[in-house]
Amino acid sequence: MPLIIDPRDRKLLLGATVVFVLLIAGAVFFGGNAGQKQDVPSSYSTGSGGAKATYLLLVQSGYKVQRWEKPLVDLPKTAGTTLILADPLEAPTREERESLKTFLSEGGRIIATGMFVATFLPEKDAIPDMLMGMTWKKISAVSPSAITRAAPEITMAPQARWERYAAAYPLYADKDEITVVKYPYGRGEVLWWAGATPLTNAGLKEPGNLEFLLACVGDTNTPILWDEYVHGYRESLGSSVAHSPVKWLMLQLALLGLAIIATFSRRSGPVCAPVTDVRLSPLEFVQTLGGLYENAGTASVAVDISYQRFRYWLTHRLGVANNISINDLEGAVRDRFAPKDDHFAAVLRRCESAKSDPYLQESEALHLVQELDDYASRWKLFQGGRKEKGA
Repeated sequence: MPLIIDPRDRKLLLGATVVFVLLIAGAVFFGGNAGQKQDVPSSYSTGSGGAKATYLLLVQSGYKVQRWEKPLVDLPKTAGTTLILADPLEAPTREERESLKTFLSEGGRIIATGMFVATFLPEKDAIPDMLMGMTWKKISAVSPSAITRAAPEITMAPQARWERYAAAYPLYADKDEITVVKYPYGRGEVLWWAGATPLTNAGLKEPGNLEFLLACVGDTNTPILWDEYVHGYRESLGSSVAHSPVKWLMLQLALLGLAIIATFSRRSGPVCAPVTDVRLSPLEFVQTLGGLYENAGTASVAVDISYQRFRYWLTHRLGVANNISINDLEGAVRDRFAPKDDHFAAVLRRCESAKSDPYLQESEALHLVQELDDYASRWKLFQGGRKEKGA
């Protein structure tokens, strides 16, 4: 059977498709440059903030560098291996931090850069500072070392600063702001940079940055692992898609498909009359009122209403005043209905005290109401009252 689409549905579908395509094209056209400016220092990225040029430079220079796209818990425990953690996008787990400590203890080296990368390291004395990273600065060496001899001055956009009195050896500082430190851990060593500028595509060509990078990396025999797992890259396609913006595009396509199905099914489905609620139940009012008292926690109010109703019909049947005292009412009942019923007087007195008791339990309130209803049924108060009222 051919699919028949209403002309109005066809126009709606075409309009939604055009709007969706325009949104995607606008996001790609207007957001392309902004995305490069905010690029992470990934070895896959060719943006100004990426690091593909540095990665290819190391490869062509004979360094044993490779991309690491596995979890940090799978790091090889090989002495002398250098791990580059460049501006991670996610916070580490406890297992990942313990794995990095083991990696260092076995003789590994870590070059860590970025605002929050210190959360991956044994020492977390870095203080994030977003204002510092807005401009590039010339940063001079403050301590003698092989690294500072190779590059007395570097260019960096620092995104954090190291604590001044922390247990680390400062290498570079901008006035009083320490931007590069190193410290030993076990048999290994940690190099912390306040920013990834020296290894980015745009920052690598700045004076001193290339010398600084090569001095930090070491000789060409040093195995280097460039961690791309922290940038969302995974070995499997499904994992990579789950950690990339592609998943949001797929979600939008799914929402568009659901909208199309909902629009078509709403107009093409069977016509059904709306179901109306029947409000003819004689117990609906009773159930609603009971639920109201239960939610409010006012059992005494229910007892008071039942007691006043019972008292009204009882005094009406006996022909006495409605405000008669309990003792007089008890005497009138004894003379007419129950000459030997002492329990009735106790029920009346308990109802008098219960109607003003805010702590009355629901079970006791139910018992009192049942007692009053039992006496009313025994003496046919409500039935007689209704007949008299109708007469």
